[in-house]
Order: sequence, then C-alpha cells, then structure tokens
Amino acid sequence: MTVDTATAQRQVLEAADALFYERGVQAVGMDAIRTASGVSLKRLYQLFSSKDELIEAYLKHRDELWNTMLAEHVDAAGEPRERILAAFDFLNDWFQQPDYRGCAFINSFGELGTVSPRVAELANEHKADFQRRLTELAEAADAPDPARLAEYLILLSEGAITRSAISRSAEPAQRAREAAGLLLDALLPA
Repeated sequence: MTVDTATAQRQVLEAADALFYERGVQAVGMDAIRTASGVSLKRLYQLFSSKDELIEAYLKHRDELWNTMLAEHVDAAGEPRERILAAFDFLNDWFQQPDYRGCAFINSFGELGTVSPRVAELANEHKADFQRRLTELAEAADAPDPARLAEYLILLSEGAITRSAISRSAEPAQRAREAAGLLLDALLPA
C-alpha cells in the first residue's frame, strides 16, 4: 500500500523529531529515520532531498510546537503580570515531560551552529521570536522599558532551560519564575 505524500512526510518528520531530539542531529543518520518512519530511503529522499533539509523541517516543527504550548499557557492567564509569569509555568510543565532534553535549538546550534548557517539562523529566529513575545507581554503590563524587561526575562528563561536539561529537574523553572516575579515587582507600576 502506497502512503500519500502528506502522511509519509508526517511519518518522517515525527521519526526525525523523536530521534534528533533524543540523540542529537549529528548522531542520527537517514537510515535510522527510514527505519523509524517506515518510509523507504528512496521516498525519504524524495520528501527531503538532504539531511540538512530534514533538520530544517525538524526545527520549524519544534518552533511550531513551542509557540503553541507557550500560547496555551499565556492565553489561559488573566492579567498582564500573570501572562508574563505564565511563560515560566509553561517552562515548568515542559521540563516535566519525560522526553525533555533541553531546547532543540540550543542543542542543534551546539552541534551545527558553526558549520550550518541555516541552523544558526533558525536558532536566532526562534530566540528572537520568544524575546519579541516577552516584549509584547511586558508592553501589555505597562513596563516602563518593555524591551529591557524582556531581555531580563529571556535570560532567566534560557538559564532555566539549560539548567533543567543538565539537572533533569523542573526546579529551575520555579526559581526563574520566582526571580521573574521579583523583577516584575521592581519594574512594573504599582
């Protein structure tokens, strides 16, 4: 039975996502993706002409997942201050997922950032988008300098992401949320 293109693409991307995130992009070959996806190697290369193209699709997929999960948490919060803190609640929930291995963008950049301009570009775009979202949340909270507050918040977030991946604990998200609360107390109008 021949699988339609959209289904085959989804199978390959799901397999690549699981393997790349668990093992790293350099450690996983196209044969492993073929085996995990159940798609023939010929079909795999018809769908993604190179491993680089598949890595790019994987990172774009991770960006979509991240943005969806973040938006769910932020949109569920009420007042502007709580919407900012909801970003840290999202991190806490993410860190508790059994397959958590840190940030796919940081991991991929660490592996390929110096040799793959596209991976570096996608990582920068992802981080810039997160900072833009934090700036928008800070603006909605009437922060006197929303961009600066967002810089502080992103440093707390990125530190929590890295520390959690190393420690295999969600506690860094809780500490980062506490620190963000202190920042908001100091920087937002009363």
